[in-house]
This record gives sequence, structure tokens and C-alpha cells, in this order.
Amino acid sequence: MTSRIGVAVMSAALLLYIVAVVWLAVLFLRSGTGAGIAMGIALIVIAPIGAWAMYRELAFGLAADRLGRQLDGEGGMPEAPEQLTPSGRLMKDDIEPLVTRYTDAADAAPQDWRARYRLGVVQDAAGRRKDARSSIREAIRIAKTTP
Repeated sequence: MTSRIGVAVMSAALLLYIVAVVWLAVLFLRSGTGAGIAMGIALIVIAPIGAWAMYRELAFGLAADRLGRQLDGEGGMPEAPEQLTPSGRLMKDDIEPLVTRYTDAADAAPQDWRARYRLGVVQDAAGRRKDARSSIREAIRIAKTTP
């Protein structure tokens, strides 16, 4: 629940920032100077990029949360090893065998979003955030195309 509050606060802050950027862009454009007009145009270009980034991250987060809740409700989340680091990550000795096991399972069932999502959860616990996001993004894509 606290992560949802954090997301809402950060989204509101980004939205406020985008509004401020657009307002500043209008002020720069009204200045009539070459530098002011260039700054205004640059700010007008930046605002939609920020809005797009916010939308994309929120859409990813909501879809990942929905799939995670569904998988957890089915009892399909990966089991955590007995020992974890204080931060909740996997121990170094457990990382490679666990990631390999879930990678093999995901590769064996390429159209199973559950296997791909499990792989993402394990990769995240292993500290491989980029790989985890990629796996979960793939799970979302598969879940959308597979009934």
C-alpha cells in the first residue's frame, strides 16, 4: 500500500512539474527574444516526453501488479530460499542455480506468461533489475495476446 502512495505522490509531482514547464515555455515564448523562443520550444518538446514516460511507467506498474496478484492468488509465485540477504536479495551462492532453473522453465514454455513472470521475480531478487523488467514486460505482452 505504501508503494501505491509513493507512486501517486511521485505522479502528482511529475504532473505539477509538467504544468510548470509548460507555463515557463509560454513565458519564454512571449519574451520575443531568440534565446527565449528557443528555450520555450525546448520546454514544449520536453513536456510531452515527461508525460509519455510517466504514462509508460504507470501502465507497466499496473499491469505487472495485476499479473503478480493473479499469480500469487493461484499460488504460483516462486518460493524464496531459506536464507536471504538483509535487503531481501538472494545469497550469492543461490543466484545462478535459481536464475538458471527459472530461465529454463521460461524458455521451455515461451507462451506461458506465468513462467516469464516468475523469472522476472527471481531476477529482481538476484539484483538484476534490467533483466527482471524485461522478463516482466514480456510476461505482460504474452498475457495480453494469450487468453
